[in-house]
Amino acid sequence: MKPYGFVRAVIIILIFGSVSCTATLEMQKKQAKTSRNLGEAYYCQGNYPSALGEFLKSETLYPGDPFLQNDLGLTYMAMGKMDLAVKSFKKALEIKPDYAPAINNLGTAYLNKKEWDTAIRYFEAVSENLLYATPHFAFSNLGWAYYNKKEYSLAEKFYLKALDINPNFINALVGLGKTYTVMGRSPEAVATLEKAVKDYPRLGQLYLELARAYTLSGQYKKALNTYEKAVEFAPDSAIAREAETEALKIREFR
Repeated sequence: MKPYGFVRAVIIILIFGSVSCTATLEMQKKQAKTSRNLGEAYYCQGNYPSALGEFLKSETLYPGDPFLQNDLGLTYMAMGKMDLAVKSFKKALEIKPDYAPAINNLGTAYLNKKEWDTAIRYFEAVSENLLYATPHFAFSNLGWAYYNKKEYSLAEKFYLKALDINPNFINALVGLGKTYTVMGRSPEAVATLEKAVKDYPRLGQLYLELARAYTLSGQYKKALNTYEKAVEFAPDSAIAREAETEALKIREFR
């Protein structure tokens, strides 16, 4: 074979090899996306083991998908596997450093690990991202982190920021009501939690927090009625047991 013929043959092999590899990668990405979509459907149904199975299958096909890594983190978090959740969210951010939902989710995982200062660092970062479509999530999460650090003025500040953006955001309403209660500001606690109950009338946790605010303000009859509502809307739960215990204390000591 003449030299130019050999070179030509090598070039042809390289071209077809490259095309073949590209086609294979595109096929793997398509299959990975199909598994990811199925996993997301399972996740939305609360079927976390099946979701995890699909996400792991997707990861073997194409691990460089930041949205998949975020999905994995959310699933691990829902299953109580916080260390694995942190690892997956960090993988998502290695692939796409400006992926704001993954930054917020990583902060949430650290909240669940009760690593408040680390969580605050991530929430502050995402709250400054002008492209983040739901900054009230980050502000509310900052409120919860500072609440747990017993820095209640800062907790109030960030809950109010969240409510400036979305006045009906339930996490911020509950957090702000709890903050006012622990600060002894019962009129504000009652007003905040009454609004929350009006917006979300079937959540037992809201009635429990509102009953505590009524108790703080000395409105014992309202408190007892509201504890009963907590039990009604969250039967056979920790919320119901807390409501029954606290209602009994009012009856015993009044």
